[in-house]
Amino acid sequence: MAKKKQGDGSVFQRKDGRWEGRIVVGYKENGYAKTKNVTAHTKTECQEKLAKLREECGRRSEKIKPDMPFGDWIDFWYQNYSAPKLRPTTQACYSVRIYTHIIPSIGNIPLNKLTQNDLQQFYARLKKSGRKKHVDKFGEGLSDRMVRSCHTTCRTALEKAVTEGLIRINPAVGCKLPPKKAKEMQVLTPPEITWFLIQAREEGYYELFLLELTTGMRRGEILALKWRDLNLKTGELYISRQVLKVNGKVLISTPKTKSSNRMILLPPEMLELLAELKTRTDSEWIFPSPLDLTQPRHPSAVYHRFQKILERANCKRVRFHDLRHTFATMALENGMDIKTLSAMIGHVSAETTLNIYSHITDTMQQQAAARIDREIAGADTPIPEPNATDKVSDSEATDQPTEPKFEPYKGKIRKPGTGCVTMINDHLYEGRFSPRVNGKRIAKNIYATTREECEGKLKTLIAEMKKEIAEIKAGEKATNKG
Repeated sequence: MAKKKQGDGSVFQRKDGRWEGRIVVGYKENGYAKTKNVTAHTKTECQEKLAKLREECGRRSEKIKPDMPFGDWIDFWYQNYSAPKLRPTTQACYSVRIYTHIIPSIGNIPLNKLTQNDLQQFYARLKKSGRKKHVDKFGEGLSDRMVRSCHTTCRTALEKAVTEGLIRINPAVGCKLPPKKAKEMQVLTPPEITWFLIQAREEGYYELFLLELTTGMRRGEILALKWRDLNLKTGELYISRQVLKVNGKVLISTPKTKSSNRMILLPPEMLELLAELKTRTDSEWIFPSPLDLTQPRHPSAVYHRFQKILERANCKRVRFHDLRHTFATMALENGMDIKTLSAMIGHVSAETTLNIYSHITDTMQQQAAARIDREIAGADTPIPEPNATDKVSDSEATDQPTEPKFEPYKGKIRKPGTGCVTMINDHLYEGRFSPRVNGKRIAKNIYATTREECEGKLKTLIAEMKKEIAEIKAGEKATNKG
């Protein structure tokens, strides 16, 4: 296959099945590239249209040269080489890195003059004071993960510049970066699962979260389920799409990987619950939006409700994805083999599953070895306990007091004009007041380390905003009289 020449543009298939061709036709005053697109029903037709567009606009090869600004190059690289291959959510992440952080900071440096020191200083600035939004919530500096992501984007774009003969070496190679920190996996313990589901039932989310703990689906996958995906007679559930949040909007997309397109079998108890749920809803979605039955439930709404349920159920704070880990852990501890689990949760391979849950499988191997010792050698080898869920022995259990019966939190409806308080993480609460002034909603937030402190700050904020609103209305009234 012949290599595409620089400046020929790109051709790719869209989610709707049509083909799109894109070329860069110039640059704006701020350094950003200007692009033109063509669409067609077939790839061949799209290529023909793109060729005509190139003839009309003229070739821009003279724009691509070693001394061009790095901002021009990374924009050109992203638009032509990177973006067409990326998923919508990934495109949104790349856009933030490139247009919010990289170009404004080092975009004016000539491509062939960009040094490792320039990049190193850029990463240091990001770490110290790179945050553009939510500074009051998270501080001035960006996270180690974001700094590393910006580096990866720069390195990949510069590597393409090397292959195109624009620069001799990649200055991003060898940069010192913040250490890579693996996300800690957490799982709910059996008591926490019980409390969590009791509270979920109280808040109308029982079926959703029980299905999650029964299957280990990704959040986007479970929210994208339609009734036509489920056979209530056989228990077959087909997963073929996911819900994504991109720039605040909800999109329906294909699953994360090819292996994520899968069929799983639901247990009879789960089927009975879903069959009963179907009688109470008039939507094609299994979990529709309560505001619009024609749309799936919003991922952010589910996440915020999830955190509230955890808090009210006295469970430790975990990510939604940790429910997937909880399912996988319980499945392994109850004898499910790795290959079956891998297929059920939609991993690319069993190796991926083994790598993620190696701490569980290691314990399982130790248990198996201990049992073999007992059976063959007659050795009194102790059998290791699983370390993922806080299990205790029978003797320990008899010595400990029984857990008191969990009583679910009965939600209280806040009075109008009192705002709302949301738990952001283990040590941060957000208070929000958003009144309407002259038909427009004005929102202000405050933050505190405890709910009580947050309620106090929110009360003060509301009093101040109401005073400001009263002054605005008084001024408008005086103006109208005059």
